[in-house]
Amino acid sequence: MKSKHLTGDQLLAALAALSNPHRLRVVAALAAGGRNYVSQLARELNISRPLLHLHLQKLEDAGLVTSQLELSDDGKALNFFDVAPFAIDLSPAMITAAVATLTNNPEK
Repeated sequence: MKSKHLTGDQLLAALAALSNPHRLRVVAALAAGGRNYVSQLARELNISRPLLHLHLQKLEDAGLVTSQLELSDDGKALNFFDVAPFAIDLSPAMITAAVATLTNNPEK
């Protein structure tokens, strides 16, 4: 995701996803350590798996992380997450362009 091409809805989703300290820690952990599966990431971040799942879903919905389901050698399904490449360069001009594309625009 590159900020030059973000729609207003994408910008809002990304900013909302990044507005939570747990989600910032998730992105930082994945960026520093590479892709990881939920159980291991939950242990590293010291949060429950259900709570981590909620945060990962919000990040994935915003296009900030990706997931891939894989089978381990013993047949267990492991959901691996990784940071998606993204850059959000906020500027007044970028926000102005993004606002013009909002689908929920109260000004209309």
